[in-house]
Amino acid sequence: MVFVKAQKSKAYYKRFQVKFKRRREGKTDYRARTRLINQDKNKYNTPKYRFVVRFTNKDIVAQIISASITGDLVLATAYAHELRHYGLKVGLTNYAAAYCTGLLLARRVLKTLKMDAEYEGNVEATGEDYSVEPAESGRPFRALLDVGLIRTTTGNRVFGALKGALDGGLDIPHGEKRFAGFSSDGKQLDTEVHRNYIFGGHVAKYMKILMEDEPEKYQTHFSEFIKCGIEADNMEEMYKKVHAAIRADPSPHKSTKQPPKQHKRYNLKKLTYEERKAKLIERLNALNDTAGVDDEEDDSE
Repeated sequence: MVFVKAQKSKAYYKRFQVKFKRRREGKTDYRARTRLINQDKNKYNTPKYRFVVRFTNKDIVAQIISASITGDLVLATAYAHELRHYGLKVGLTNYAAAYCTGLLLARRVLKTLKMDAEYEGNVEATGEDYSVEPAESGRPFRALLDVGLIRTTTGNRVFGALKGALDGGLDIPHGEKRFAGFSSDGKQLDTEVHRNYIFGGHVAKYMKILMEDEPEKYQTHFSEFIKCGIEADNMEEMYKKVHAAIRADPSPHKSTKQPPKQHKRYNLKKLTYEERKAKLIERLNALNDTAGVDDEEDDSE
């Protein structure tokens, strides 16, 4: 008879501790998060802000977040779908839209803190690396880039959002080697290529190729662009207008959605304490009245 030694005893399972839920789901890298939120003790509870960028299939979310014991606190948020108010109707998830979203968030948070006049940032997007300089009155608003689980490859859209936030006037520690246009061979950033990406030049180039080689595919692939009257030649001018509109008024727009309709209730409405009390008194009075009538009938008999 062969005995198999138990590798994991009862003591092991008694001491086993499951990982955090978001780690089990593969949503949060807690090793990276810990290094982003840890603050020096001599800062006396000063918030440490993160510039968080996340992408969905149809939108881009950019936020300024600080961590606290009770949970994360969001200082400001900007979405790519808000760019419709500034003149960008389509193409809300590419590199150029990411730049606009980062720019919108930067101008919005600086306006909230009343620092927008002092720190204008890089007004003209040239594609060159830019870092904001401290003013006489104080230091610029500082945040750390939080990319989450995104692979930080050269030219990733998250660095488009980073570039927009930098040009918007935020102080974010960074290097230029991950911007679109950086050459690993020459160890240098091609500013013309980077500028081309910021103003949607890569999209315009693809539009021209499809128009010449595959007109049918162009009609389906860029159908929304065609409806809005956006062509490859006027792409750069459109993005310039969007950047100017964002700088003119970065305040969030109020939603115009209708309030939800009241649905039919199939369960009874919950009564308040006063309503329950009044109902009980009414029931007791009704019982007393019936008891009084019965007593009168007995006396008459």
